[in-house]
Amino acid sequence: MTARPTALVVAGPGTNRDRDLALALELAGADAKIVLTSELAARPGLLARAALVGIAGGFSYGDALGAGRMMALDLTAGSALAEALTAFVASGKPMIGICNGFQVLTRTKLLPGALGHNAHGRFECRWVQIEPDTASNSIWTAGLTDAIHCPIAHGEGRYVHPDPAGLAADGQVALRYRSTNPNGSVADIAGVTNAAGNVLGLMPHPENHIVARQHPLGGADPANLGLQLFRNGVRAAAECS
Repeated sequence: MTARPTALVVAGPGTNRDRDLALALELAGADAKIVLTSELAARPGLLARAALVGIAGGFSYGDALGAGRMMALDLTAGSALAEALTAFVASGKPMIGICNGFQVLTRTKLLPGALGHNAHGRFECRWVQIEPDTASNSIWTAGLTDAIHCPIAHGEGRYVHPDPAGLAADGQVALRYRSTNPNGSVADIAGVTNAAGNVLGLMPHPENHIVARQHPLGGADPANLGLQLFRNGVRAAAECS
């Protein structure tokens, strides 16, 4: 029997989607373990033994000090951990950051661009549809063509980048809002990847639509489940192991 790849789910004070992300990765075929940023800072060697890393979302530090800012500082405060994160990404292993996790990845410069306050100045909590960009080089969206239905819950989800067309030309736009753009993100961008395609950041929460009954209308088409993203990530992790 093939061993399930180990996935680390990084959580910080206030994050509330770590168990959701761990379950999504478990259903996708990984052995998921939740680890606090403080524990990871004390034991950066945990990264070397992982095949996949997910940075969970959900109001890290209550979002009171800037979304994702303190968690990003925690992950880069020690040189050993910063080096371990850089080495993990350079190895080609998959990494995903969702909501606050996406904000962390942009603040640590592992992904391009930045996240700002929603254009209308209000917190958004609703279901959206996000569509994979077929020109993307992301391993997470490879082969996906159907829109993913999933919820959003953020006040700072407006993606900004000075050259969205250039970003798309380089294959780094992974996902776009197919439904109404809920936050004013440039070019309807919902998720981006790094140049190598192994790191993905997105604001919506695909980990909250991994079984059909989670959809508000019930009985959603399996092609619209967020689980597809995680299956791709776990598959890539198994290939890297």
